[in-house]
Amino acid sequence: MIDIVSTFIFFFAVVDPIGTVPVYLAVTHQFDPKSRRKIAFKAVLFAVAVLIFFVIAGEYILTAIDIPLSAFQIAGGIVLFLFALSMIFGESKPEHEVQLAEAEENQTAIFPLAVPSIAGPGAILAAVLQTENAKFSFVEQIEITIVMLAVLSVTLTLMLCASGVHKLIGNSGASIISRVMGLILASVAVRSVLSGITEYFGLAIGTS
Repeated sequence: MIDIVSTFIFFFAVVDPIGTVPVYLAVTHQFDPKSRRKIAFKAVLFAVAVLIFFVIAGEYILTAIDIPLSAFQIAGGIVLFLFALSMIFGESKPEHEVQLAEAEENQTAIFPLAVPSIAGPGAILAAVLQTENAKFSFVEQIEITIVMLAVLSVTLTLMLCASGVHKLIGNSGASIISRVMGLILASVAVRSVLSGITEYFGLAIGTS
C-alpha cells in the first residue's frame, strides 16, 4: 500500500495545478466561456495521455536502450532539482509560461498549456520514477496512477474555476505557491539522487 498523501503532494508539486491557472487564463483570454471549458478538457486529456504513456512505456524504453533505472533516478533527480531551483529563484512557472502564451497569438491548448505547463519534464520524470517495476507491485502502480490522475483532476477543476481562483490569489499568490512547491520538489529531487547513487553503487545504509 502506497503512502497516498505523500504521493499526492509529490505529484501536486511537479504538476503545480495552481501555477497552471495564470497560464490557462493567458492562453484562453480571447475565447468565450464554452470554448475555454473545451480547451481545459482537451489540455488535461492530452496531458493524461502523455503521462500514462510514460507510466506504461517509460521504464521499458530505458531498458531497451540499456540505461539502468538507478542512472535515470540520478539524472532525473538532477533535472528535477534544476527545475525546482528555477521555480524557487528564477522566473516562477506562471510568469515564464504566461510569456510563452503571450508571445504567440495562435497558441493552442496543447502548448504551452498541456505541455509543458501540466505534463512538463518534472511530471514526466515523476511518472517514470514513481512506477518503477522493481519497487512497486502492479497494484501499487495502479494506485500511484490513480493519485496522479487525481492531481490532474484538481488541475482541471482549477482551470474550470480559473477566473475565481485568479481573483482570489492573484499572480503574486500563484508565484508564491509555485516557489513553495519548488522547495518541496527540490527535497524530493535530492532524495531521488541519493537513492539512485545508493542503488547504482550497491551501497548499504546501516543504522547506528
